[in-house]
Amino acid sequence: MQQSETTFLLSVIPQLTTSGGFLFGGAGLGAGIAALETVSQRRCTWATAQYLSYAKRDEQVQIDVTVAVSGSSVTQARAVCRVDDREVLTVNAALGDRDFAASGQFVTMPTVVSPSESRPRTLRAAHANSIMEALDMRIAKGRDLDELDGTPGDGQTIMWVRIKSLVDGIDAAALGILGDFVPMAAGQALGLRAGGNSLDNTIRFAHLVPTDWVLLDIQIESVQRGFAHGTIQMFAEDGTLLATASQSCIARKWKN
Repeated sequence: MQQSETTFLLSVIPQLTTSGGFLFGGAGLGAGIAALETVSQRRCTWATAQYLSYAKRDEQVQIDVTVAVSGSSVTQARAVCRVDDREVLTVNAALGDRDFAASGQFVTMPTVVSPSESRPRTLRAAHANSIMEALDMRIAKGRDLDELDGTPGDGQTIMWVRIKSLVDGIDAAALGILGDFVPMAAGQALGLRAGGNSLDNTIRFAHLVPTDWVLLDIQIESVQRGFAHGTIQMFAEDGTLLATASQSCIARKWKN
């Protein structure tokens, strides 16, 4: 909800929260991107979020946008998200489009079965009344909960995701949400009932095209010193690369 030219309010409703009752990091990034695009009137090309604190369910997050530099084709800006005087996350971004004669896509979507042929992701009991219930997730490559027996995998998880309530198609804010699945894939890589808390998320936008489902090709690169690091390539159903994301998280075993 826009309060002024550069100020917005985000209500932390259950559909935007984690299983722990806090604002899902990707939802915070998505809200920041939406605010930055509204103020700049330009499309986001890159954004990074640093997660500093938690916003609890039913709290109000105030998003304040500052335009640092606005050039002829690129705007550099930031969105600071607070609950009262507590800073929750900061989003820095570059926004804009440029005329350039050449373009290309140099990565290929993995060959996997369609969403209808992929099995639904099994949710934990703790996921009730959270953002996970707002997503339709289908596992194309990965293990079910009862298959996580401590045997490490190859670090790759591939999953189709659809935001159930999305009616206007995939946009940058929606992809910000979908770029926050490195913690889930960390448990898959380790073979443990585990995930984590996001420390950051960086997303880079390629070519947005209409698509119902988004394929997340998630690669965990390392779990060391209690932290997991990974990357995500996001593809439309037709194979178009929509965006790439990278993320670090605090690795944690699930309590239930």
